[in-house]
Amino acid sequence: MFSLHTVGAWSQAKPAGPPPDVMVFTNGDQLTGTLEKAIGNSYTFKSDVVGEVTVTADKIKELRANGNYVVLKKGEVVQRVARPGGTLAADSTSVTVSPASSSSQTISVKDIEDVIDTATYNKEVMGNPGPLHGWKGGFTAGVTDVQATQYGETFTLAANLIRAIPSVDFLPPRTRSTVNVLETYGKLTQPTIPQTNPPTPNAVAKTSIFHADAEHDKYLNQKLYVLGDVSFDHNFSQGLDFQQIYGVGLGATVIKDAKQELDVKADVHYEHQSFIPPVQIPNQPLLPASPSLDLIGSSFAETYHRDLPAKFILTESGTIIPAWNNLNAYSGIGMVGLQFPVYHRFSFSTSLTDNFLNNPAFGYQKNSFQFVMGATYTLP
Repeated sequence: MFSLHTVGAWSQAKPAGPPPDVMVFTNGDQLTGTLEKAIGNSYTFKSDVVGEVTVTADKIKELRANGNYVVLKKGEVVQRVARPGGTLAADSTSVTVSPASSSSQTISVKDIEDVIDTATYNKEVMGNPGPLHGWKGGFTAGVTDVQATQYGETFTLAANLIRAIPSVDFLPPRTRSTVNVLETYGKLTQPTIPQTNPPTPNAVAKTSIFHADAEHDKYLNQKLYVLGDVSFDHNFSQGLDFQQIYGVGLGATVIKDAKQELDVKADVHYEHQSFIPPVQIPNQPLLPASPSLDLIGSSFAETYHRDLPAKFILTESGTIIPAWNNLNAYSGIGMVGLQFPVYHRFSFSTSLTDNFLNNPAFGYQKNSFQFVMGATYTLP
């Protein structure tokens, strides 16, 4: 019975996976783990001991990667055909890929564009992702609570999502979709001190700022794309009841590398603005109400993203929105944010946002400035 049990256990055991990859540095140090990718002469290696490290080829004495990888040369045109890939061996000057079904090929480091694991390569080249596939980004939440003579609370919720197809750099971009939502709501109550007889109601100050936008880009080549965009705004601090924009335009990815990306874009759009009517005081002159506006305008925008040391992330954007049929009805919005990791997918984020509206409702200021701190969860 013991022998049968042992044989049964052996027959059910999973086959052993490939041994770990090994990277030996020119100074004699060694790491075991997994080769994740390589871009040019820069290798990304993940070790259980030190985590993810990026090393240039001149620091590598020997690299043995036992997984399955595809090597792309500089200038190589990627075809919509699956490739078998193979194990990989490298040093400071060359890379040798050894497919199981064909002979090995040695490539000089200076001629390498990308090294990708075969499963990722074939999935990106051959796959047709559905509408819910590939979304990245994060959700941010913050709260402030005051309990004293004054009492109140402020809530901030935000979502910043992006979907790029394909999702890898070794293929030319085809489409990109973005969705951004920000809501800040707060209420602060101030009791009347000293209270009167008859009692005077408490004074209440309310904050309600909402912004949402979405954009879909269709790339014409590596940098230039056509776009369709929509945005919606409500800002109680400027007397703006609702603003909606629907536009089409052109954009360009001016800078894109492993650490940063800069986009510039412009559109032509239809815009509708409606404003909060003033509170009329009995026995006082009527206050002027701002009429609703139908505008034909444009948006001129830039967005910038940069990965900083220690996994800090900087984001910045600015938009100027003139109206061509009413030159007084122009607006703009600027934002800068900083995010740094805290624990796993959770990070701490801060942002500054300034909304400018040149034609606010009567009695309201043109500028609305927000400083937000919160916790952010990043999608896998």
